Amino acid sequence: MFSNIFHLPVYLSNDQLTKSTILMKNLFLSLGVVLALYACSPAHSTDQAATSPPELPVFSIQKSSAETSLEYPATIEGSVDIELRPQISGTLERILVDEGEYVSKGKTIFEINDLPFREALNHALANQHAAEAALVHSELEVAKYTPLVEKKVVSDFQLKTLEASRQMALSSLEQAKAQVESARINLSYTKIQAPVSGYIGRLPKKQGSIVGPTDQSPLTTLSDVHEVHVYFALGETDFIRFTDQYEGETLSEKIENLPPVTLILADHSKYSDVGQVDVVDGQFNKNTGTITFRATFPNKRGLLRSGNTGRILLTHPHAEAILVPQQSTFEIQDKIFVVTVDDQNHVVRKPIQVSGITGDNYLVSSGLKPGDRIVYKGFETLQDGVPITPEIQK
Repeated sequence: MFSNIFHLPVYLSNDQLTKSTILMKNLFLSLGVVLALYACSPAHSTDQAATSPPELPVFSIQKSSAETSLEYPATIEGSVDIELRPQISGTLERILVDEGEYVSKGKTIFEINDLPFREALNHALANQHAAEAALVHSELEVAKYTPLVEKKVVSDFQLKTLEASRQMALSSLEQAKAQVESARINLSYTKIQAPVSGYIGRLPKKQGSIVGPTDQSPLTTLSDVHEVHVYFALGETDFIRFTDQYEGETLSEKIENLPPVTLILADHSKYSDVGQVDVVDGQFNKNTGTITFRATFPNKRGLLRSGNTGRILLTHPHAEAILVPQQSTFEIQDKIFVVTVDDQNHVVRKPIQVSGITGDNYLVSSGLKPGDRIVYKGFETLQDGVPITPEIQK
């Protein structure tokens, strides 16, 4: 563009030299204006802004109260789950309930054909009557020979023989009475009644089936679910943490100090009533390395049944906890980091130890202290030592 200007002839007249000088001055003046305009252009302003510290949200760590919670798989059982089995062998004559039906204590559920057992009772009663008659006869004989012995009409040996016969008759009568009682018991077993109030389970046996005490499957199950027991297990590490977290000298005292527990149902909803942990197993399971806990829940509406599954939610309060939003952290090689801000507003990555989760926050056990400042968000591209302009968050 300027090639003609810088290649002027060497020999110029005074008028030509003056004009060239003026032209050069105007040219340099125009060039200065262009450079000034370039310096004020938006692109140049952006370069200057890029060198200034970025403005990022920063908040100060404070202690606060919080609750952490852990979930454990759980199984639900009625407070009483009974397998109803026949105690005698016979033909199942009647089934008086349906599957899932609620029955009250004492209601007859099954009837077994009782004709053979009535016949056995009648036979036992006949034997009892015969034994009673035999005893009466023996007593009469003893009464008859007693005065004769006193008068020495007959020998004492005969009287002793009759007394022995009377004793045998008395024993036979007792045995006959026992047989009658046994026959009555067997006859009562032909009617199977509900030992508790509850819900009937499956009915695998049908009317006309031959049933007996040695059957592999029960006639049905009966569940009393006015309250239910929820069983869940803790591993050794969780159990040690459990014993450390709650107040009390003994395990029983710690259980008494436990807050109510929540049951999470299979559809991830919370059961309306809370429960209370009341039993801990006496020993660890050697195969699984866990120890079983039991929590009891009311079930007045009968919504829970034996065999249900869910999850137990155990909570633990923390009076003075250090909380960090999960979105203010990042992971590197299974370690969790935050970006801290020092007194000169320079950023430094710092690892933290997390002991639990409460809501969207991590509960920090070490790595941070009250008063420390961390970058809330927007730290993904920051390098250690880079300055920032803090935007204080509350």
